[in-house]
Amino acid sequence: MPTYHAPTRDMLFCTVELADLQGVAGLPGMEAAEADVVHAVLEEAGRLASEVLAPLNREGDRNGARIEGDDVFETPGFGEAYRQFAEGGWNSLPFDSAHGGGGLPAVVSFPVAEIWQGANMAFSLCPMLTQAAVDALVAHGSPELQERYLSRLVSGEWTGAMDLTEPQAGSDLAAVACKAVPEGDHYRLTGQKIYITWGDHQMTDNIVHMVLARLPDAPAGVKGISLFLVPKFLVNDDGSPGERNDMRPVSIEHKLGIHGSPTCVMSFGDNEGAIGYLVGEQHNGLACMFTMMNLARLHVGIEGVGISERAYQRAAHYARERVQGTSPGANGRVAIVEHPDVRRMLMTMRSLIEGMRALCTIAGEALDFANHAGDPERKKASKARLDLLVPAVKGWCTEEAQRVTSLGVQIHGGMGFVEETGAAQHFRDARIATIYEGTTGIQAQDLVGRKILRDGGREMTALIADIRSTVNELADIGDFADLERNLRVAVDALEEATAFLLDQQQNDINTAGAVSYNLLMLTGLVTAGWQMGRAALIAREKLDGEGGDRRFYEDKIVTARFFAQHLLPQARAYNDAVLAGSESVMALAPDRF
Repeated sequence: MPTYHAPTRDMLFCTVELADLQGVAGLPGMEAAEADVVHAVLEEAGRLASEVLAPLNREGDRNGARIEGDDVFETPGFGEAYRQFAEGGWNSLPFDSAHGGGGLPAVVSFPVAEIWQGANMAFSLCPMLTQAAVDALVAHGSPELQERYLSRLVSGEWTGAMDLTEPQAGSDLAAVACKAVPEGDHYRLTGQKIYITWGDHQMTDNIVHMVLARLPDAPAGVKGISLFLVPKFLVNDDGSPGERNDMRPVSIEHKLGIHGSPTCVMSFGDNEGAIGYLVGEQHNGLACMFTMMNLARLHVGIEGVGISERAYQRAAHYARERVQGTSPGANGRVAIVEHPDVRRMLMTMRSLIEGMRALCTIAGEALDFANHAGDPERKKASKARLDLLVPAVKGWCTEEAQRVTSLGVQIHGGMGFVEETGAAQHFRDARIATIYEGTTGIQAQDLVGRKILRDGGREMTALIADIRSTVNELADIGDFADLERNLRVAVDALEEATAFLLDQQQNDINTAGAVSYNLLMLTGLVTAGWQMGRAALIAREKLDGEGGDRRFYEDKIVTARFFAQHLLPQARAYNDAVLAGSESVMALAPDRF
């Protein structure tokens, strides 16, 4: 099977050329984010990924996590790989240096995260959840909690988990029933949580769970939820793990994919109650949760990119090696990469991946300025842009990952349906990404309700204006007429769909829910197409100058042109679906389904 190679050249292009890396490096604490440092980081991450993590990906699929008694045991080899990962400083890379982190910005940590996810998606979920726990502690944890837990989570000595969902609640957190009873300086938790990714394992000495629960006097609904830190092992005064807390994994799920990642049912308080510590204020757990959730959603979108890249590399390798049939203008049998329809599928995969990666990169740039900009106006504008992009990154990238990984199976033909080729694993692994950390429908509702309707479309209008600026730049280059035309038509569609939503929601309460998915997909497609247009402009400028890596820049223009010609026309279809409104969506009564 082909070895995974991190696409560091395109990552570097996105980070240095599409994002404002120089501006990010000028932010407080981000001085290390120079282009040569970024290049070195990506190269080293790629080496660990290809040599250590990627070879374990197949093993994780065949020999996934297992539970014995009150303990979950990870795939053989994962523990040693995790030790190399943590000892190499990779877990600490995205965190503030004040907390012992590497201090590198999101525009650097995002492509590194893609490398882990492309190499071994099941493994990568563990440090992703640890990062969520760190973010919650930094933003909301007391000094005492930070002193006791933060440095060990940052270093990767301990890992983190998010415990949100319950059997009766699902995505409806208003129905959370887990209880927390105050007892001195701590609380006793009882209840059950489900779908807890990396909820238990043996790779580290402790696991720090962030658990949503209700206090006895909590009001009903989401306003009565609090967040608690619940360690697997209580921590002694010297910082070492002590006795085991009253919590345990009851079972692990048998899943379609990501078998190497244990998805646990966790029980709290089978005896006297699990000891936990309040994070943030009482009854303010939802705000604390979204501190974790927003970054997790961005990382899930990046997962869509990573698993798509892995599927593309496998499919491209197979297409170059598999000899079958003939092709126009060729003598004798040829490799299937010579067939136009296979080229169409490979180009669809490649251009979608490049669009996804670019979209994630500009989201990372917005995150960096939103968190660290000294100029209040730049900080505010970046926060508004980030809020708009989060559901697009999470929703569009993971939905398109279904298409990319499915095409990877298709290119393999019948062999793609056979597990031994490995193509099917990527398809199965990718399927969860549209579901967890909020389904695509939830991302779409967030985009429409919390982002577009709440500010009257102001930030979407600003995004559209930025896209039109690139359209005007493309219009100045004669042989970019196809890019200019198709991006202009696509952004017109996005503007019309947004205006329809703002107008019709006043008259039809079902409009937002009925059109949200198509508007989400339209937003992701057009924003990625915008970045592909920018990439073409930069590539042309490089070629007109010294050129540098001419082959890379020439290929960039080709993939941008393919995106414009073959993918951006879908914008009109998404817009037509939005303009259809809610009538046919809601026409059948519930009992007729």
